Amino acid sequence: MTARFTHTDAGRSEASWSSSPLAGLPAAELTDRDGVPLRRLVVLAAHPDDETLGAGGLIARAGALGAAVTVVVATQGEASHPDSPTHTPDRLAALRREEIRAAAARLHTAVDVVLLELPDGRLAAHEDAVVADLRSRLTEPGTVLAAPWHLDGHTDHDAAGRAAATAVTGTAARLLEYPIWAWLWADDADVPWDGAVRLDLTPTERDAKAAALAEHTSQVAPLSPAPGDEPILLPDMVGRFARPFETFLDAERFAGIFERLHAGGADPWGFRDRWYERRKRALTVAALPRERFRRGLEVGCSIGVLTAELAPRCATLVATDVSPAALAGAAQTLADAGVADVVELRRLRLPAQWPEGVFDLVVVSEVGYYLTAAGLDLLADRILAGLTDDGVVLLCHWRHPMTGWALDGDAVHERLRGRLGLPVLVRHVEEDLLIEVLVRPGVGSVARESGLV
Repeated sequence: MTARFTHTDAGRSEASWSSSPLAGLPAAELTDRDGVPLRRLVVLAAHPDDETLGAGGLIARAGALGAAVTVVVATQGEASHPDSPTHTPDRLAALRREEIRAAAARLHTAVDVVLLELPDGRLAAHEDAVVADLRSRLTEPGTVLAAPWHLDGHTDHDAAGRAAATAVTGTAARLLEYPIWAWLWADDADVPWDGAVRLDLTPTERDAKAAALAEHTSQVAPLSPAPGDEPILLPDMVGRFARPFETFLDAERFAGIFERLHAGGADPWGFRDRWYERRKRALTVAALPRERFRRGLEVGCSIGVLTAELAPRCATLVATDVSPAALAGAAQTLADAGVADVVELRRLRLPAQWPEGVFDLVVVSEVGYYLTAAGLDLLADRILAGLTDDGVVLLCHWRHPMTGWALDGDAVHERLRGRLGLPVLVRHVEEDLLIEVLVRPGVGSVARESGLV
């Protein structure tokens, strides 16, 4: 999803944010996922100035702690002033290269600045290049990666965030995502507060951040008096980054919610014993329009009870979850059912992270509520990008209000249906649950798909 805004929008007021959950956020953990204290900080910026706005205080803190700091800048920001009569994109790129180096030096004298020089405004087409660069930098214990939030609403920020989430897969690096434009357009319900943390800044760190931002003169001041050369970062926007703290979204903290639920081999939702759960699985599997699928994907498998019933219908099945404890339970469930050889279990934070390859079956069951509306949009986009021409998407959700989460099952289905834009082949509605099967256009009835007509 790309939010609809321009840099001239007033957006949500800073006073409004002061009454949001920001004030009560827990402190950011400056360790890797294994608990090793910060030794190396890698900050990814989509454009020069993102590093200062979103993580300038963190860079200063890392320097004071003696950690090695690298700032990777994906683009040169050459498209920031498309109507400038005085600065060509090449001239802007040269200016912004100078600014990022000067800003980084204000934050920490030993920052290594890496310029990838990918095209501004088209980063989504070059995510693989960002992933490849980041992966080479995330090998050391004690590494923290800070990157734009993958749902920030600017296409380049979103692409950078997705690349960062992919890059940390399989590493011990902790990923901290920083919002920038979301402070302009987001409401409280758009922010995944359960994963949010804050870094309280010292006066010295705040001064360093302010000095660094002042170095980005092409963004905070006019290029010239001519129309088209106006500043990009207006005073109200800059004010959002003068807070005495920085805010990050910590994927590990969000995962910890589900890790605690699954601790000690727990079955937190009674998958095995509750009649509702057993009947729901029977209805879910019965709704599949084909007997066999080549490669399936289950989003959020928990302890693998539904996975074990989907596996006999698939030649291979990828089942994901964000919780290691859940995946350990799933491995045991699948082994007991004798289908472990069919299923590949992956620890992924979908939709920011995504498994490679294509799928002719995607199952999204009882997990959509845990995403924001923008997260559901990204989930739909990921599904469509990897769905085969004969692909099937199955959605199943509880229809009653979800305490503590913004969306209920009906809202989840409505959002996904609208974004996927696929015909609905099956719709089963009850007081408690909703099951829908969506298919690619031209994928028809069970009889036709089975060769019976």
